Amino acid sequence: MSSSRNRDIERRAQYLQADQCMPPPSSDRSMDKIWFIKDGCGLACAIVTWMLIFYAEFVVIFVMLVPAKDLVYSIINGIIFNALAFLALASHSRAMLTDPGAVPKGNATKEFIESLQLKPGQVVYKCPKCCSIKPERAHHCSVCKRCIRKMDHHCPWVNNCVGENNQKYFVLFTMYISLISLHALVMVTFHFLYCFEEEWAKCSSFSPPSTVILLILLCFEGLLFLIFTAVMFGTQVHSICSDETGIEQLKKEERRWAKKTKWMNMKAVFGHPFSVEWLSPFATPDQGKIDPYQYVV
Repeated sequence: MSSSRNRDIERRAQYLQADQCMPPPSSDRSMDKIWFIKDGCGLACAIVTWMLIFYAEFVVIFVMLVPAKDLVYSIINGIIFNALAFLALASHSRAMLTDPGAVPKGNATKEFIESLQLKPGQVVYKCPKCCSIKPERAHHCSVCKRCIRKMDHHCPWVNNCVGENNQKYFVLFTMYISLISLHALVMVTFHFLYCFEEEWAKCSSFSPPSTVILLILLCFEGLLFLIFTAVMFGTQVHSICSDETGIEQLKKEERRWAKKTKWMNMKAVFGHPFSVEWLSPFATPDQGKIDPYQYVV
């Protein structure tokens, strides 16, 4: 196994001394209730993300929709844009505040190894960084300082790892950001055409120079976010369908888990059975009867 070089392999429980891995302090156990990563870069990226969404809200509502003469046009587009923005922010919050699948920290104790009742030839993997016995397909995140089950990558924009428990929310976040970016770009195009036909002073509550600057900035933001999140959304969907995380693809790890259909892989992330709740960041996916990642291999 080529991937075993990067892991600390223990074949017998007596290789682990009790004083090497002690149970985590009570402060670490509080993470089971509230998951929040205290990373300066991640917090800054998360704040910037929210600020950019609120900037788009400001321009769409006060620069384009409120001054528009067509009330029906303003109401319909306002409802659609605000609904998508709300779902994007909700998905971002769930992706950021949901435990991505952290392995219990400090569980690499002699008692825990003995409880696994290892048979001859069986091995378990120990992470020397967080002192935990981790299941297959788990990787250590240096930012979260934990081993994460089915870790895809650490995303600073959501200030969290993308793993087994929060991948659905991250995928929804990228999808809704792509949709509001596309929607904003379409509205900016129509607003520019409208202002060219009418006088600029009549198509906005702001001065013509301010209106142009605000629309250009929104256009640049929308185009940048559309490209970035659309690519990320496609990458995530492909990763889910192939049942291979980003880290596993990068490291070209040997596939030792059972191969399933693309539809089963999608249901394992978004929930059983298929329903409209797949699109809701408020619905926790019911993963059904999926194979748990065992500690012993």
